[in-house]
Amino acid sequence: SKVLVKILQEFVGKQRLPMLLVEQPALIQNRSGFSARGAGALGLSFLGRDHTYALDEQMRPNWPVIEAFCDKYAGQPVLLFGFTFMVWQCLLEPLRERGLQLPLTQGILFHSGGWKKLQHLAVDNPAFKARCRDQLGLGRVHNFYGMVEQVGSIFVECEQGHLHAPVFADVQVRDPLTHQPLGIGSPGLLQVLSAIPGSYPGHSLLSEDLGVLLGEDDCPCGRHGRYFHVAGRQHGAEVRGCSDTFQ
Repeated sequence: SKVLVKILQEFVGKQRLPMLLVEQPALIQNRSGFSARGAGALGLSFLGRDHTYALDEQMRPNWPVIEAFCDKYAGQPVLLFGFTFMVWQCLLEPLRERGLQLPLTQGILFHSGGWKKLQHLAVDNPAFKARCRDQLGLGRVHNFYGMVEQVGSIFVECEQGHLHAPVFADVQVRDPLTHQPLGIGSPGLLQVLSAIPGSYPGHSLLSEDLGVLLGEDDCPCGRHGRYFHVAGRQHGAEVRGCSDTFQ
């Protein structure tokens, strides 16, 4: 939790902002059925205050709650979090259907998770950001890459659209067949490395995600370290993910 907060403070500062979670309240309150999705939402919630849940128990937008949040913090910096698929399916799409927009021009959205079970609905990153700008008024949208098997070590997208390795972690790209390390520009399997795990062997994990290393220490955003792009899952990999646990 401490490392997660340290990484994200680089993008939001140290002040805890009012937070709107694109989730239902029962996800975190009901610990008996706690999931990877719940753990992800709980971890990000440390960054905010006045936690407000945008969805009801049926995973539909709770319009009175959303409107009250927007009115209360109109013109102020706020923080939003949701898994990518759920932000799209449970907030952006209902807003589009109703022809509504939210005045969150000072908001910062962190989102994560892919479209593993719903490839036919998948939208690319620019289209997702455009919808967030048009319907939520957001000028700052940051995707991040990570996994519950190596919780705390996340790779956040910078203003240039690149995922960055933080000082607590690193990333390597390996040939899918030989597992030999690959250089900049060569696509392969992502291996994530972390200095955090101390209670289980989670320091080095070879994922089933495909990606490409874009560079090191020379991103136009000014941040040092390796930066990369995630292309998706390896063909034939088991389908699983935080945002897709909602049926």
